[in-house]
Amino acid sequence: MSASQDHEVRPGRRAVVAAAGAVSVAAVLTACGNQKDSGGSDAVKPADDGSDGGKAALAKTADIPEGGGMIFADRGVVVTQPKAGEFKAFSSKCTHQGCAVSSVSDGTINCPCHDSKFDVATGSVTEGPATEPLPARAITVKGDSITLAS
Repeated sequence: MSASQDHEVRPGRRAVVAAAGAVSVAAVLTACGNQKDSGGSDAVKPADDGSDGGKAALAKTADIPEGGGMIFADRGVVVTQPKAGEFKAFSSKCTHQGCAVSSVSDGTINCPCHDSKFDVATGSVTEGPATEPLPARAITVKGDSITLAS
């Protein structure tokens, strides 16, 4: 046998596992980036520093679009305005498998994991696979300020 004889070079197991992991991460990031734009009615407010014990205003009433809402991921709540001057709040955790809802559009609160949809006025399921409504959360509207009740 000569030193120039062809040998098949195969990647080791670690290289294959690392490459598969990178492909999986890229696929997840791509899927997350392809959600359709809902026109801004689904804004997710950033976390606050918690120094107020959770009593700071979630939003101004003018921030919540009529027929839509806003998701406050750091507080686990979505606030909606089903009709002018009427504000509702619900858990932002989907009752199907616990995913965080991601948008509010066309009169529904929407979960990206399995496409469950919930009514902005009642939290009830309008499209499954979820079978239970989003639990209501208590809010206080004082003047033009909306806060999460204790």
